[in-house]
Amino acid sequence: MIHGRAIRRGGLAVLLLAGLIGLTGCYSYNPEDIAAFIKPDQVNVTAEKYVLQPPDEIEVQCTKVPEIHLQRQRIRPDGKVSFEGLGEIDVAGKTVVEITGIFKTRVAELYKLTGDYPIDVRVTTPTSKVYYVLGQVRDPGPKMYTGRDNLLSALAMAVPTPMAWEEKVLVIRPSPLENVRPRVFKVNYYHIIERGDARMNVLVQEGDIIYVPPTPLASIGMTLEEFIGPIGRAFTTIFYAQRAGGGGGTAY
Repeated sequence: MIHGRAIRRGGLAVLLLAGLIGLTGCYSYNPEDIAAFIKPDQVNVTAEKYVLQPPDEIEVQCTKVPEIHLQRQRIRPDGKVSFEGLGEIDVAGKTVVEITGIFKTRVAELYKLTGDYPIDVRVTTPTSKVYYVLGQVRDPGPKMYTGRDNLLSALAMAVPTPMAWEEKVLVIRPSPLENVRPRVFKVNYYHIIERGDARMNVLVQEGDIIYVPPTPLASIGMTLEEFIGPIGRAFTTIFYAQRAGGGGGTAY
């Protein structure tokens, strides 16, 4: 019977809701893990050897060779770029210094180059490196890593929603190794923006995850919506079906 199923599902929702109330806020973190992160005032750069990958974009500067001067190329999925007269060049997995050396050798085979630095390669769009802002923010997802991104700027751009638990933001550095655990610490974003407490405003690195959890009330609301929403839609469907069929009786 529909009414019976609805009551049973409602009871299940209440039980799960009670469990949620007890578990809300129990996120696993270690305050000491902040030591694995760097503060903005401790370094000038965070990626001294930027390794290029698709779909980064490079620009070649070589005034003595107009055919390639100021030409830009986006690294293809196969890791290569191609320039007129030079052909295909494999650049993925290499630093700017290494790529510049390859270009210099290739160009020197066709043109006479003079000077200490006759050719220069620059990264114009570093899009292959990202970090992530997830959870209760208006603009979640991967964010382009620029090398000077910090927690405050990342959250300010993602914009926490009214459902965000700003006092319990988690900063996570995943580990690619099985025997090395991820580094996770909790930060009070409210203290950063309201009190100017920047002691935990760390620099974000490639692959880091910033997770903004929902508040306890928001968690309860989302759980209720998950269980009560289908029930409400079911009754709405039955109501309109009865009206369409001209029925006025009670469904059992």
